[in-house]
Amino acid sequence: MAGSVTLAEVLKSLGDRPDRPPPHPVVHGASGTLLTLSVPGTPSSSWRGIWVRPDGVDFLGDPPPPTGISRSFRLQGDSAKVVDLIADTTRRYLEAVEAVDEKLAGLQTRGREVPAGEVWVLHREVAGLRAMVGRATVVLAELGGPSLPRFPGIERALGAVEREVDRARDLTLGVQQSLSDLILLRNAEESNRIAEAANQLSRTSNRIAELANISNIRMLGITYIALVLGLVSAVVLIPNTGATILGMPSAAWVPGYWVDGILVVLAIVPIVGVFSLRWVQRILRDLHESETRAGEGLADLPELQASGGAGRPLGRNHI
Repeated sequence: MAGSVTLAEVLKSLGDRPDRPPPHPVVHGASGTLLTLSVPGTPSSSWRGIWVRPDGVDFLGDPPPPTGISRSFRLQGDSAKVVDLIADTTRRYLEAVEAVDEKLAGLQTRGREVPAGEVWVLHREVAGLRAMVGRATVVLAELGGPSLPRFPGIERALGAVEREVDRARDLTLGVQQSLSDLILLRNAEESNRIAEAANQLSRTSNRIAELANISNIRMLGITYIALVLGLVSAVVLIPNTGATILGMPSAAWVPGYWVDGILVVLAIVPIVGVFSLRWVQRILRDLHESETRAGEGLADLPELQASGGAGRPLGRNHI
């Protein structure tokens, strides 16, 4: 009778651990053969089993309600119970897969608003249902093979039951493929979004590098002008210093023509010596371009107007 023995007791008699689910759909042992089916449910799945002993058959778990399949094939006894058990379990598989399919349809209408976590939850649920249907397929193979003599007349109904199991498997595979496609689509969208952000970051980096290069060029122009001004100041400073020294009272004894000659030499020699250098001449040739770059750099300073003159002090609205 159903319920006369528990699944844990059967597993213990087969030498397996009674505190965990059956590892295989069909387990053969010296004391008998155990066939198990996993039934989807909320919050967790349950187990149904067929314990085929040499002297009888025990049905483990909740007894299934009678179905039209066993009556339509005029099965009785254990054969009818086995067919009803598999048919009712398959019906639950179909209901569970259809429920996931309805959730999937609702997710697809939400588009990009669907969190990736919800999609993965449904994917794992369908994967679990697929494993359950695979277990039922193995049980059917056992019933149509080594255990067939224990259930007289069951071969008449196995074809119809196998078609239902195949339908559940096909529907499960279809829903799982749809979820996989949705996951791939979300991954592609996320990849495109990341690529777009990377491209935007690259454009920003290029713009920053471009501005840095422009700033360096303008600063180089300002440096050239400062160098030219320094050279001119040095050239002017030498004769000016000589004139100051020769104009002091202590130098009154120097004849006038010596003073004139010394000042001429101090004015000409630095000019010729400095401005005859090749790198100074190259700077002077490019001075116009340097002035342009320097003017652009000064125009970018917030403290100065575009014309280069002093602008208004920065107020609160300019900060």
